[in-house]
Amino acid sequence: MGAFLDKPKTEKHSAHGEGNGLRYGLSSMQGWRVEMEDAHTAVVGLPHGLTDWSFFAVYDGHAGSRVANYCSGHLLEHILSEDFSSGSASVEGVKDGIRSGFLTIDEYMRSFSDLRQGLDRSGSTAVCVLLSPTHLYFINCGDSRAVLSRDTKVGFSTQDHKPCNPREKERIQNAGGSVMIQRVNGSLAVSRALGDYDYKCVHGKGPTEQLVSPEPEVCVLERAAEGDEFVVLACDGIWDVMSNEELCEFVRSRLLVCDDLEKVCNSVVDTCLHKGSRDNMSVVVVCLPGAPKISEEAVKKEEELDKYLETRVEELLGNCGEAGVPDLVSVLRSIATENIPNLPPGGGLASKRSVIEAVYNKLNPHREEEGACAGGEEESEEGGGSTAAHLLEALRQFRLHHRGQYHSVLEESLAAYHLRGESTADGAGEGRRTSDDDSDGQQQPASPPSPPSPPPSPATAKPEASKDAPAPESDPSSD
Repeated sequence: MGAFLDKPKTEKHSAHGEGNGLRYGLSSMQGWRVEMEDAHTAVVGLPHGLTDWSFFAVYDGHAGSRVANYCSGHLLEHILSEDFSSGSASVEGVKDGIRSGFLTIDEYMRSFSDLRQGLDRSGSTAVCVLLSPTHLYFINCGDSRAVLSRDTKVGFSTQDHKPCNPREKERIQNAGGSVMIQRVNGSLAVSRALGDYDYKCVHGKGPTEQLVSPEPEVCVLERAAEGDEFVVLACDGIWDVMSNEELCEFVRSRLLVCDDLEKVCNSVVDTCLHKGSRDNMSVVVVCLPGAPKISEEAVKKEEELDKYLETRVEELLGNCGEAGVPDLVSVLRSIATENIPNLPPGGGLASKRSVIEAVYNKLNPHREEEGACAGGEEESEEGGGSTAAHLLEALRQFRLHHRGQYHSVLEESLAAYHLRGESTADGAGEGRRTSDDDSDGQQQPASPPSPPSPPPSPATAKPEASKDAPAPESDPSSD
């Protein structure tokens, strides 16, 4: 499976900080992808007299990391150089400044020689939160997502920008493009992003009227001192396997047993890997003054749960008899069939895999590193990486990410594959495209559209750029 590594890269980049009455933690992991294309920003105390303001963002790059990395270092300064530069700015003035900052940085990056000459065709989504003493400014461009936990439930969530959304589809069609297989011109799975200049060259159309728009959607909420708990920003590698409610419940449950926000974020990333995410993963958790505090009762239940799981692993390995020591996958499957109380909400048994693995590796004298993939992709009994195991996982991922739509998506994909076969003689070599995972995709010229690609790869692929040949595509949806 060319889009994936043989084993996930599980090393994490983590950080934390505090100020302005906030605490934050962040974590990112490359996972199964061949390249790390995510980036982030975390700034407490802004320049230009905005010392009591803070800014956090996650950028999910595709077709490379160039745009995401530049935005992580410079988007904030482009925003602050616009219409507002003091704490007295009006809410509408701040919103205008945010919008102008996005359009300005997008136009500025267009001048970079590698992007201008098409040597780098990368793009990036961006999801941000700008916090003033009185307001929360949620900023979204693409399908990374931000949620606010307020009064113990999801109080707000940004909306993903997908080509199939009626408003997005209308703009794409007005720019001479089409939406096919839920993608812009059958290739890119997001309708708004920074970069992606192959989709921003329709003559006679302004920057916000192109096939892909750099315009952010900005939503403003007044802060509630008592009710606001925390904000979570994450790329689609997280949302692919967790809903808004699940992630908020899981983060809240971790805050009740741990006040180390790096560990909380690391737990989110590990859990999503074990739940089957195949993408890069990045998450930022910003705790507001009303965030949950450590609960002695919750800590006690957590300790009891860990002890129970350790005991069960010991029993399963101790009662193996002549059958021999079971592999880790068998142990996990056996425990998963049990009704285990007090599992972390939203995370379930996947969030406790590290506990199970630690005991298993300690007690199993013949353990093999290939007993099970660290990312939750279970291998067949014949050995790791078999064709059957990969196919089963691919089908599982396809159904997971398309949910109720997978029948229609598969039919569209097969039809596109048929058309591709008919046009091979005429169009071979013309359709330079690669695939992505949900929000990500690599580029093809905006006009004229390329022929359709082969059917999406069920196992959420986001391969490296390929200049000479098309690659399989997928379009998992986190909605």
